[in-house]
Amino acid sequence: MESKYALPNKPPSKFCDAYNGMFPLKRKLQNSRNAGIQENVGAKVTKLEWVFKNNNRIGDNVTGDNETENHLQNVQSSLPVKLSPKSRIEEQRQALPVARVRKNLMQEVYRSDTLLIMGETGSGKTTQIPQFLLASGYGNKGVIAVTQPRRVAAITVARRVSQEQHCQLGDVVGYTVRFEDCTSPKTRIRFMTDGFLLREALADRMLRNYSVIMLDEAHERTISTDVLFGVVKEAQQERRLRSLTPLKVIITSATMDIDHFGEYFGVRGMYLEGRSHPVRVMHIVTPQPDYLHAALVTLFDIHRTTPVNYDVLIFLTGQEEIEAMAHQIRQIAKSNLDTLFGVRVFPLYSQLPQNKQLECFLPAPANARKIVLATNIAETSVTMPGIRCVIDAGYVKRRIYTPSTGLDVLRAVRISQAQAWQRCGRAGRDAPGVCYRTYTQQEMNAFEKMPKPEILRSNICSTVLQLLALGVNCRSFDFLDRPSPEAIEVAYRKLESLGAIRNTSNTPQLTPLGRQMAQFPLDPQYSKLLLAAPQFGCMEEMLHLVAVLSGENVFVTSNEKREQAALAHAKFHSKHGDHLTLLNVFSAFQKIDKVKLWCRDNFLNTRNLLYAREVRQQLLEIIERLQLQINSCGENHDQVRKCLLMGLFDNIAELQRDHFYLTITGRQRAKIHPSSVFHGKYRPEYIIYTEIVLTERNFLRQVTEISPEWVAEVVPNFVHLSRIKNKC
Repeated sequence: MESKYALPNKPPSKFCDAYNGMFPLKRKLQNSRNAGIQENVGAKVTKLEWVFKNNNRIGDNVTGDNETENHLQNVQSSLPVKLSPKSRIEEQRQALPVARVRKNLMQEVYRSDTLLIMGETGSGKTTQIPQFLLASGYGNKGVIAVTQPRRVAAITVARRVSQEQHCQLGDVVGYTVRFEDCTSPKTRIRFMTDGFLLREALADRMLRNYSVIMLDEAHERTISTDVLFGVVKEAQQERRLRSLTPLKVIITSATMDIDHFGEYFGVRGMYLEGRSHPVRVMHIVTPQPDYLHAALVTLFDIHRTTPVNYDVLIFLTGQEEIEAMAHQIRQIAKSNLDTLFGVRVFPLYSQLPQNKQLECFLPAPANARKIVLATNIAETSVTMPGIRCVIDAGYVKRRIYTPSTGLDVLRAVRISQAQAWQRCGRAGRDAPGVCYRTYTQQEMNAFEKMPKPEILRSNICSTVLQLLALGVNCRSFDFLDRPSPEAIEVAYRKLESLGAIRNTSNTPQLTPLGRQMAQFPLDPQYSKLLLAAPQFGCMEEMLHLVAVLSGENVFVTSNEKREQAALAHAKFHSKHGDHLTLLNVFSAFQKIDKVKLWCRDNFLNTRNLLYAREVRQQLLEIIERLQLQINSCGENHDQVRKCLLMGLFDNIAELQRDHFYLTITGRQRAKIHPSSVFHGKYRPEYIIYTEIVLTERNFLRQVTEISPEWVAEVVPNFVHLSRIKNKC
């Protein structure tokens, strides 16, 4: 690979018409992988041309065809001059658009139990409305809850609000996320993930601890958020019937379908006009075949032509892509010595340990530009100081589940128009900014208007279990968008086969085992593995394994050191398959003190293993609370493989004569994934697998050899496994 990176000249700016078309996605997507970055990074770069998009929705202060640099010069003049920290914070609060409508907003809250607020990114709704509520006395009647789809947003917003309230974090203002509760009896404003509030509803369906619940970033439409809409609506009605303290519900977003929400809640929506700073939007002129390469070229054009304090945020699809591009950026920056300043690259994705996630919110070192590479985790309620430029690659990883086949496919797809505007808004949080879109205006016109709700495209087995724990039948639950009857019935049948429920034909009821399964923040089949482990004498081993399976890939691959990586990984290989290989890795990791050095030498991902350690600790706390026996099978790993059958009995596949595997349920033909220890070496007659991955063909990921005799011994009551039992 060449070390010198050719950069394009500064692209011209000119106007194009504002978009007004919204059509369904019909374009075939091209999935660019990490290898594409490495192949293209040293190649000659084609000049990237841009057109300026004038749209008052994002930058109503931007007029004319001024150059991007002139637009960015407004940054310095927009900052307050020599104020004390308290005065500066207060001035920033008063300058927010939401401050101008505070009185009217509080009057609406007083008059209505439910409020829909649609406000632009940067209007101040997330940080200011909870403080308005506190000042109006709602904190005296209960806690003011503010939910976020992601933990990093809950933590960073809580920190900002505690600064504005001039209090210690955890005092009047706190947060609760997975692994951490930073609150106290004094806490009146509590930021939390939507999943945590849903789990609180398991203990109290009327949510009596709260006077106001603000569901922020409603457009995200995660499964937890969609379920919460129904839960808080029911809690509000129940409290009214019992003459309890009224529950105020506030739904906020920058891009939600307000008419759809209005029909569901039976109220009119409010639109909060204005934003803190304008954002200049640039579309690429010609379609790009490789979005990763286009993003890389754009980044170094910005690096060459803009001042060092204009930090950059790049939206990519996942951890693997982010870490590969981070490596390339560092290599290119080292080889381009003609620039006057360096770069500091920060990744941001959901599996990153919490302390690492928060690093990107720190100011960049002197004489260095901060570059943040993020997934859609950075789309909402996240203000990163210094970000002036956003590069939007226009893709997101989305999981799509097909109930009839059981296929759960994770692939990179085009974002929606709503997501594009959310990403754009990240550039104007604390100063005027620029958003570079590596897709054309015409391509954006073909994007979906809104993303499809997660509850309509995902396996809802966990959701159904949680609702049953609340005493709610999914067939009658008031969903904002109801899952298909097929998806609900498939979930009920799956839970019945796991022993979590009974009487699925009429009113499903949780079994004692099901109530225990609902205590775990896991897929029910993983919960079943932990609950079954004591009878196989392998709780320690199953704790390790489930913790690793809950995260991302722990193995690091390297094109430059492929043979060394293969030799290092071979030390952990189990002849029985991938699950026991993962168990070997994590068991060894738990015994190591200098984990970074050990992981580097063994080509393992330190971050993912540390995340697995955190998950294991949380699961251990739940196990101890349920008073389950903690035991170990030592070297008798057949017990682990038998225990895996208790949760993964639907994931059995049989080898065929043409060397393909046929899944017992779903009757899908597939090959063993290339990452497996079995790939190219050995084909067991029967295997269990964690999931089916669809790329060019079906692949079975994380497979382990099983004996057909174990099926009759471990899961004797399943008709669909009778063919295996008959062969024994």
